[in-house]
Amino acid sequence: MTTIFARKALLPRGWTDDVRLTLDGGRIAEVTIGAKADGREDALGCVIPGLCNAHSHAFQRALAGHTEERSPAGRDNFWSWRERMYELAGRVGADELTAIARQAYCEMLRSGYTSVAEFHYLHRDPLDDGAVDTMFQAIATAARESGIRLTYVPVHYERAGFEDPEPTAQQASFAMPVDEFLQHFERVASQCDGLVSMGIGAHSLRAVSQESLRRIAAVAGDADVPMHIHIAEQKREVEQCFSSYGRRPVRWLLENFDVGPAWSLVHATHMDEDEVAALAESGAVAVLCPSTEANLGDGLFPLHDYLEHGGRIAIGSDSHISINPFEELRWLEYGQRLASQSRNVVSLRDSHVGSELFARAFEGGVLAAGRQAAGIEAGAPADLVALSDDDPMLAGHNDDSRLDALVFSGYPLPVERVMVDGRWCVEEAVHVDRENARAGFVEALERLGSRS
Repeated sequence: MTTIFARKALLPRGWTDDVRLTLDGGRIAEVTIGAKADGREDALGCVIPGLCNAHSHAFQRALAGHTEERSPAGRDNFWSWRERMYELAGRVGADELTAIARQAYCEMLRSGYTSVAEFHYLHRDPLDDGAVDTMFQAIATAARESGIRLTYVPVHYERAGFEDPEPTAQQASFAMPVDEFLQHFERVASQCDGLVSMGIGAHSLRAVSQESLRRIAAVAGDADVPMHIHIAEQKREVEQCFSSYGRRPVRWLLENFDVGPAWSLVHATHMDEDEVAALAESGAVAVLCPSTEANLGDGLFPLHDYLEHGGRIAIGSDSHISINPFEELRWLEYGQRLASQSRNVVSLRDSHVGSELFARAFEGGVLAAGRQAAGIEAGAPADLVALSDDDPMLAGHNDDSRLDALVFSGYPLPVERVMVDGRWCVEEAVHVDRENARAGFVEALERLGSRS
């Protein structure tokens, strides 16, 4: 057993002074309140539970910053960005994916994420037709080497659109029949242990047939794993869904499936008022990715109304334009302020917006990752983030405003150390494998550049 002393810790009951954590086998065995530092244990400032990055496309970390030049047509949007993304997907082999994902995961840990749900549909290595499951192994290796807790979410992709039953030439490299996809799920599920667990998903209503979606949802229920799907990210998708299914996407899904807390609906940006209320009442998690949604010009999620109806949220860095959970939370609130021309919008349960945003993202992230226990309490995994309590960002703040400062003071984070499963992955604000990860990432991008 090992022990950690925290001058302040964010327990389920709230901020608490002088807390000793006894760790055993990667879990918190005991929480002692009112302890005294004995000088023989790690002494930390402020300790908070790590957040889950509930939506990640790790390979897209290699695309960040490469799509910001206006096209000759001057009509850039999600769909034109998607063509660039598909082009990258067709060049990333397993070796490159390992290096790219490892770098992304190291950056996540450095910023305070301790777990990630990897929404993964690149199931074939474009450089090796005979390879089986090597792309999964690349993701799992990257997670284990970086130290992050991974929920691997294999995602099905089979068609180009609602009325296009065959994939496009670009999509063909990762699209597959549903039988083949479910076989992949069964194979890799048997390889998951330790820090790696399973989810399952469908890319979107437009990319998966109704029958395939039913089969995937049934497997999710039978295997008791979280179910993820993109939905209503773009207005064009909403219009096409209504034309083909006679319903808007979220409405159709809720009417045709038993959507509940095990479901994560990613983006859900374009809903009408009835959909907002119905989704919230279902207990499902809306996974919001503000930095990517802004970068792609998706639109604004109706957050205030959704939360008023009791909706659950989680956050994700999606395409990894930014990897910073507190920036995602900040922009959740800022988008609502810009739309409503008011302040402190997300303060329905707590008058302090930062505290409420953090709590909601933590709760929803636990569901999206399919975790049974979390937080700083006995029995939970030892997944911790230590903040430097003498950092200027936190100076002058008390228990009420500390998380407000963390979310809304937008300069370098005071994240000093990060632990996952009882092991320190970040020390003195640096990931312990930073140099190796950086070198591998640079080499991978150089190889990709030579294939373009």
